Amino acid sequence: MTFDRKIKIAPSILSADFADFGREIQAIEAEGCDWVHVDVMDGHFVPNLTFGPPLLKAIRPHIQTVMDVHLMISPVDAYIDAYADAGADILTAHLEAGPHIHRTLQAIRGAGCKAGLALNPGTGLDAVTHLLDMIDLVCVMTVNPGFGGQKFIHSQIEKVRSLRAMIGDRPIHIEIDGGMTPETAPLMAAAGADVFVAGSGVFKGGGVSNPTVYGENIRAIRAAAEGAL
Repeated sequence: MTFDRKIKIAPSILSADFADFGREIQAIEAEGCDWVHVDVMDGHFVPNLTFGPPLLKAIRPHIQTVMDVHLMISPVDAYIDAYADAGADILTAHLEAGPHIHRTLQAIRGAGCKAGLALNPGTGLDAVTHLLDMIDLVCVMTVNPGFGGQKFIHSQIEKVRSLRAMIGDRPIHIEIDGGMTPETAPLMAAAGADVFVAGSGVFKGGGVSNPTVYGENIRAIRAAAEGAL
């Protein structure tokens, strides 16, 4: 993975057809997505339960771009190696998921992955200052984590603007996760974000038998975000 700040669209397979992940992934990549976002939930840190390492290992051969894995789990450290071995390119852990986030980020990089740090909507930026030299990505949640299809929380725009100033010229992506549409993506692009996770925003209305809708949705979000720059 080479770093650049071009707008990237990362469809979340939480909104894909669970019975057909291989073809769903091939469809979104063929239609122009940049990364494939995998939401891992444990039913404890967030009120939902999704994908374990065997599922990631099974879909990894279908992903030609970047496997972007968002760990909404607590504790995190015991599972880092398993998700790294399953093929994650980026592993993102939540600041709120444990008392030793510095150690967690060290372990993620030690396992050979890019290290991401996720922040819930109610979490400020104070702790991020001391972690900037250990991370490759900050994921700002613009919904409360745990479910797809939620409404965008507008208070996070100012957080992203402050985060962008804090990052300066460091090679760190700002990823936005939650409620991304052609209406909300430009607000975050203008504030400094460059990676946009979209679940229903990409998959709604399409399917492996009608993948052109995925492409239309991806292009609409990308164009709206790029238009704000």
